Amino acid sequence: MNNWKKWPIKIIKKNDFPSHFKEIKNCPEKLFYRGNWDNKIFDKSLAVVGSRRMSRYGQEVISNFMAELVANKITIISGFMYGVDTESHLKCLEFGGTTVAILGGGLNILTPPENDNLYDEILKYKGLVISEYEPDFQPTLWSFPQRNRIVSGLSTLGVLVVEAGMKSGSLITARIGREQGKNIYAIPGQINNSVAQGTNYLIKNNLGIMTTSPEQIIGNKNRIIQADLFESIDPVENEIIKLLKIEALSIDELCLKMDNSVRDINTRITMMSLNNLVFEENGKIYLKN
Repeated sequence: MNNWKKWPIKIIKKNDFPSHFKEIKNCPEKLFYRGNWDNKIFDKSLAVVGSRRMSRYGQEVISNFMAELVANKITIISGFMYGVDTESHLKCLEFGGTTVAILGGGLNILTPPENDNLYDEILKYKGLVISEYEPDFQPTLWSFPQRNRIVSGLSTLGVLVVEAGMKSGSLITARIGREQGKNIYAIPGQINNSVAQGTNYLIKNNLGIMTTSPEQIIGNKNRIIQADLFESIDPVENEIIKLLKIEALSIDELCLKMDNSVRDINTRITMMSLNNLVFEENGKIYLKN
């Protein structure tokens, strides 16, 4: 546990931020982060926010949307808290994607404590954990709303609000996102569900785009259908994808890491090559970009 503490804390200054992020109001002068910063991961990025009291419906929406978002190589940005945030990070990783967590406290303060393993997994699979606060800063009531401008500001595709109460931080993020000129996507919910009141409010008042499919976010141009890529991928192939996201590996190395036979891994790599997911070069297997 706490393997994330072994990752060094680094600082990136405003001059090196992605260009679209530099332009936001009250842009921080610097950010603390763990992971390997690469501005390219923000080229196609979506902020996903929602209630900490996520319903089963919200969980299903995230699962349904995330597979196709990841298939289209969209980085998922969220706030690492209970409910929709955590589920968005987890589902993104499950489908082999890259996710970025923006903390409401310092990088050394684990909030919530249940996300210890998630912190590790985000870093392990080439994501980032970011904060504008000093590493040992304890989160406060004001620090969570303040960090929301970073959650929305780093995104290029906009903000997806999955579920939200009328007084939730997700509506704050939606408002900030609109001020930043971002598209706001809102999932409609049942009228008698308290965690749907916020998203229904956004839709009713033309403050958010009623969103019922990932296609509305991705668009038709160059869209990759999730089913085309992942319908036939079983858990073993998903594990191969996760390992190759970290580094290129030989067949033998994959066998050792996964405790599978050479014959089994060879067969799966062949099928994944035919599906245009991986390629082999100089004895190593690489994920296709």
